[in-house]
Amino acid sequence: MPEGHTLHRLAGELTETFGGQVVEVSSPQGRFAGSAALLDDQVLVGAEAWGKHLFVEFPEDRFVHVHLGLYGRFDVYADVPVVPDPVGQVRVRLATDSSYADLRGATACELLTRAERDVVVARSGPDPLRADADPAIAWERIRRSKAPIGGLLMDQSVLAGVGNVYRAEVLFRHRMDPYRPGNTLRIGQWRAIWDDLVVLMQEGVRTGRIDTVRPAHTPEAMDRPPRRDDHGGEVYVYRRNGMPCHVCGRAVRTAELQGRNLFWCSQCQRRYRSRALQ
Repeated sequence: MPEGHTLHRLAGELTETFGGQVVEVSSPQGRFAGSAALLDDQVLVGAEAWGKHLFVEFPEDRFVHVHLGLYGRFDVYADVPVVPDPVGQVRVRLATDSSYADLRGATACELLTRAERDVVVARSGPDPLRADADPAIAWERIRRSKAPIGGLLMDQSVLAGVGNVYRAEVLFRHRMDPYRPGNTLRIGQWRAIWDDLVVLMQEGVRTGRIDTVRPAHTPEAMDRPPRRDDHGGEVYVYRRNGMPCHVCGRAVRTAELQGRNLFWCSQCQRRYRSRALQ
């Protein structure tokens, strides 16, 4: 499933390509046909992301809400010589004379009012990529929870936009046991994690990939081969189970946590033990 930086990057592409322009809106597949007819030949105001939710705004406070889910894609093609006919199961097409964007396979695609859009946002935690985000809201939920921090970071009602890669990597960078209960964290630890996510995810928007290793651990600095993976980017633990940790050399571990694969280094991220049990 795409992480939050992908949605923010997509929102920027849609705004840059179609923002302020009259667009043709259609549903070649037919599942969005009624809503597409209401938006056709209207000005696309712009697009924004909140976590893993994308909102494409049209006049009269109408928003196309998209959640890509596991298999969705929203491909944008700008400044093409000819806009081709749709191919395959295209749920929504946005088009001008020289650009088009096709949505396929999304989990959610619906036309919302502003009030309905605000309900979706209200169910989400703060997004590290938004200037209006308040990390204190996430902290209030974390500090009251006995759930493991590795699960809380993936809970979109606690924190919006963080997926499996950023979860694993930020916990490694802060040497934190992913099974540590949220209510045992100190606020300074939480703010350090939040600030790191802001920087890492902003870089993800800029480059379109997730890179989390520090300068001392890049392939060039360590004289090691670059990572070969469909997800791209240089990482410490994500999908490196059984491979040596870049920092200590111990084999990276993996386990299932709340239905998702968790990756961590048991040496660098030592098991948390409450002082009450010591």
